[in-house]
Amino acid sequence: MSELRKDPIVGRWVIIAPERISRPQNLRAVDEVPPGAYDPFLEGNEDATTPEIIAYRHHGTNPNGPGWRVRVIPNRFPALGVNHPLERRGDGMYDKMTGVGAHEVIVECPHFETNMARLSVENIREILWIYRDRLVDLKRDQRLVHGLIFKNKGARAGATLPHSHSQLIVNPIVPIAVQEELDGSEAYFRYRGRCIYSDMIQQELATDKRVVIDTPDFLVFCPFASRFPFETWIVPKAQSSHYENVTKHAIEELGVVLKQTLMKMEACLDDPPYNFVLHTAPFGPELPHYAWHIEIFPRLSGVAGFEWGSGFYINAVPPEEAAKSLRETSIDP
Repeated sequence: MSELRKDPIVGRWVIIAPERISRPQNLRAVDEVPPGAYDPFLEGNEDATTPEIIAYRHHGTNPNGPGWRVRVIPNRFPALGVNHPLERRGDGMYDKMTGVGAHEVIVECPHFETNMARLSVENIREILWIYRDRLVDLKRDQRLVHGLIFKNKGARAGATLPHSHSQLIVNPIVPIAVQEELDGSEAYFRYRGRCIYSDMIQQELATDKRVVIDTPDFLVFCPFASRFPFETWIVPKAQSSHYENVTKHAIEELGVVLKQTLMKMEACLDDPPYNFVLHTAPFGPELPHYAWHIEIFPRLSGVAGFEWGSGFYINAVPPEEAAKSLRETSIDP
């Protein structure tokens, strides 16, 4: 059984998950699949995965068989497990709790594809909507407080299987990276009475130096203090703190925006490995000071000793230059 342990100095929670020692170790620096390699996520190989939790299927097809378009399954090597009681306890000065939570895999398409950018807009819209469905379902569990959706594309970004997929981990605590955003945005709201994300959108539109894509409902930009080269955010213009409250109308546009953003990265950076995370507020009422958003990090450089030791990041590509390169990269719609 996994467990969560709290760092008593900085308050960071760490998941200790010994079960994951047996997970696939595909850590080579190439993303290509060797000819004839077995793909457990391919349509027709459903018996090679854990039974599906939910799938968007063609009418008349049966669960755990062919005929699906997007499919959600429990992670075979979960960091957290939903079938454990939530127990908090101390070990001397240290705090820990049982590793309660959910760890799911979203298989994004039934055919073999490594790059989400090459999926159809309709396919991407269904992926975005199934994210929402899973958060709506899992927030009913009173033990769980926050859901993090993330994607690792390519071996250098941590992907152990090349077939395009993303993951969802729902925790009994709020991750420290999200908590820092919540605390900072709440302090800004108390001081100025406005949502910092709304102000950021207005600032980026006014300066127009770091904007990549501007649509009626979303802004894509390279943030002012980008930690990584070509770091890119997608933020909704209508302030909303919880992704699970997203509307069908917003998903219609977000599917196009996400595809265009990833296509520009693929064309501009020669199909890089990347991570993306979807940050959303903890389960509960709407927060006037926070906005859900997507952060995308191409893996173009490593994090070395100075970054780990100091918490500072060294970014060799100014976000203004990154945004200009992405903005001017032509793609086929």
